[in-house]
Amino acid sequence: MDKLSILGVIIGFGALLGGNFLEGGSIYSLLNGPAALIVIGGTLGAAMLQTPMTSLRRALSLFVWIFRPPANAFKTGIDTLVRWSILTRQKGLLGLEHNAETEPDVFARKGLQLMVDGSEPEVIRRIMENELILEEQRDLDAVRFYDSMGGYAPTIGIIGAVMGLIHVMSNLDDPAELGSGIAVAFVATIYGVGLANLLLLPIANKLKMCINERSQYRELMIEGIIAIADGENPRAIEMKLNGYLHKQG
Repeated sequence: MDKLSILGVIIGFGALLGGNFLEGGSIYSLLNGPAALIVIGGTLGAAMLQTPMTSLRRALSLFVWIFRPPANAFKTGIDTLVRWSILTRQKGLLGLEHNAETEPDVFARKGLQLMVDGSEPEVIRRIMENELILEEQRDLDAVRFYDSMGGYAPTIGIIGAVMGLIHVMSNLDDPAELGSGIAVAFVATIYGVGLANLLLLPIANKLKMCINERSQYRELMIEGIIAIADGENPRAIEMKLNGYLHKQG
């Protein structure tokens, strides 16, 4: 569980509510059903309109990464590659046949299978890099769902504000209706801007960071598997791959 993400959400919304309290307001002044319906419903509808169903499904499945990012243990990956390299030197490429069948990482398993099948290093690289690029693009396309929501939310908030002001202007002769109309106007703006900058845009950026880190880990696997296929020395492989530890740090 990523405690930093949870802490960030608490601090962001806590600062908003705390500032409102210090200004003399109450939490009830920020609760407005019509404003929430306009902003949340309008933002969600606009984002769904522009997003293909496959990307929407992927975006929803990636949401869990915000609080539970995928594990990319770079040091463990390097140790595994070095161990495979030593095994290859001892038993040849066929010595990795068992690992190619049992490796839990699907991406690494594909590289091992290609290597055990006798594919040329450049063929292995081309196949694995193509898969890396396609999966990375698929995930980035999915993340645009949250990016677009972050872009639409403030505008929908302004629409809600205008609707509230229209309601106010049409009831100038009824003072009892003025308060609720003005509340919808201002609260809708807060909802739109707050939702975008405290939640949606940070979610999109967090997911992009997770995707980038996973891509770097897969680049590490590609370089390691190609080095094994080329017959490089295990120590040289380890030294070369240790550069990815600096990227991670």
